[in-house]
Amino acid sequence: MAAVWIKRKKIDLESGTAPAFAVDAKKKKSGNRARNRVVMAIACFIGIYSVIGGRLIYYGIQEDTTGYNGPTGTVLAARPDILDRNGEVLATDIKTNSLYAEPKKIIDPDEAIELLSTVLPDLNFEQTYSRLKSKAGFAWLKRGLTPQQKSQIMALGIPGIGFRTEKARFYPGGPTASHILGLVNIDNQGIAGMEKYIDEHGLSDLRDAGLADSRSLEPVRLSIDLRVQHVVRDVVVQAMQKYSAIAAGAVVLNVKTGEVLAMASAPDFDPNNPYNALEKDRLNRMSAGAFEMGSTIKSFTTAMALDSGKVNLQSTFDARRPITIGRQTIRDFHGKGRVLTLPEVFIYSSNIGSAKEADVVGIDGHREFLHRMGLLDRMVTELPEVARPMEPKVWKKVHSITIAFGHGMATTPLQTAVGAAALMNGGRLMPPTFLPRTMEEANKVAKQVVSEKTSEDMRYLYRLNAEKGSGGSGNRATVPGYRVGGKTGTAEKVVNGRYSKDVRFNAFVAAFPIDKPEYVVLTIVDEPKAEAGKIGATAGFNAAPMVQEIIRRSASFLGVQPDFNEEQISAPMMVNFNQ
Repeated sequence: MAAVWIKRKKIDLESGTAPAFAVDAKKKKSGNRARNRVVMAIACFIGIYSVIGGRLIYYGIQEDTTGYNGPTGTVLAARPDILDRNGEVLATDIKTNSLYAEPKKIIDPDEAIELLSTVLPDLNFEQTYSRLKSKAGFAWLKRGLTPQQKSQIMALGIPGIGFRTEKARFYPGGPTASHILGLVNIDNQGIAGMEKYIDEHGLSDLRDAGLADSRSLEPVRLSIDLRVQHVVRDVVVQAMQKYSAIAAGAVVLNVKTGEVLAMASAPDFDPNNPYNALEKDRLNRMSAGAFEMGSTIKSFTTAMALDSGKVNLQSTFDARRPITIGRQTIRDFHGKGRVLTLPEVFIYSSNIGSAKEADVVGIDGHREFLHRMGLLDRMVTELPEVARPMEPKVWKKVHSITIAFGHGMATTPLQTAVGAAALMNGGRLMPPTFLPRTMEEANKVAKQVVSEKTSEDMRYLYRLNAEKGSGGSGNRATVPGYRVGGKTGTAEKVVNGRYSKDVRFNAFVAAFPIDKPEYVVLTIVDEPKAEAGKIGATAGFNAAPMVQEIIRRSASFLGVQPDFNEEQISAPMMVNFNQ
């Protein structure tokens, strides 16, 4: 066997062919070199991408050295939809695009700004330039772009510019209910109206906990009826133009529950583009403005006198002569120069008679009654914008006399409507609400402030004041079939420290159907002028027709059926309001 092996070896040497084990060694050495090259290539790629990844992370977490503390680009938390009482959308979230920059990737800030200005001409040059020149990893440039703007900017092809999808608030009705709904800021946080109320009552906490997700937020339903709200705002805007007034407003209130069905104040604003929302003339005069409400306050003076038990509908007051107290003389606007019955004091709006009604109760009793009616305390409701009423620090007789006919104290129109509702609904005062409220819930918060007999008498006086031929000032508010009753108020405004006879704040407060009131409507007109072809600019010529128009156009929406068999009212009416 050894011989055979030697022979084979010899043959191999003679043939010049390398042995098998030598060929295998050569192949092994060549394969190792190839594997080394692959490993080295992989290592190079890993190294390169690690450097790139590291730089990206560095740019992403690096702090803004310019002091810009804008958002980090995270998606904003959602807000719940706001609906009216019938489920119509008043406010909702929509997706919008916002423009941002990564300043370290901007090659030429000047060129970038020049290009962006062709699409966004209102871009703040200095602010934008400062952000683009910074070493920040992220900077907002413009929030809330339109789809067209986004498309145009993308076509510019600017390096270091990008877009992020955010949530923005959209109000389908525009300015229709702007003072009620309020506003959100650029970060979708409520800053006014019911939007602010929603944040303060749970949404902010959900945001902080990271739970404000659109899928988990229940819609917020308001007491507002969008159909009635549209009518009210339309009437208010038209009245402001028709009477050349500086402002106008109105509210519709459910007398049984205290729910606000509609409220508008003009001039207002568009919450979708609230560039002028903070102008002083655009405040919500219905709840955030305090005014001398003029003769509408006589409703409370008469109710106070009746509720005291010291007078009744047959009582009389001597209005033959003016009242002089100190340097002030109290006269009637259209004096009758005779003794007046209590109903005549009311329908003729006698200042002298009202002063004597207050005198029956006394100064302390007068002040206590107005506080009891909620007219002199800050109103409690969901809406954040609420003015504080004003009254004399120390009441003297002159204050009681002038306040009896609506001068010398200031309250909000909404509070006046709420107090009037208590006079109409059997004497139950309840805080107004912009959220749905059932009768059971209303009964729990209601407070009896006058007797049912006083409420009965006031319904009679309201209706009498609106009857044609009665001599009352409310006949221009009547609507056939709906039995409207109410009281006008024309207050002289203070100009340069003195009451002006030519500058007025007018109001009309009404209830319907007056035999069993369901709703109170109050309108205001600030500094109206006489309508073309008319000689008067008092409340009967402008605030009362506004009530008429609101009731005529919205009564069917409110579920009030007309009754054309109405008769002249001749006696007080007893009504059970607990049904």
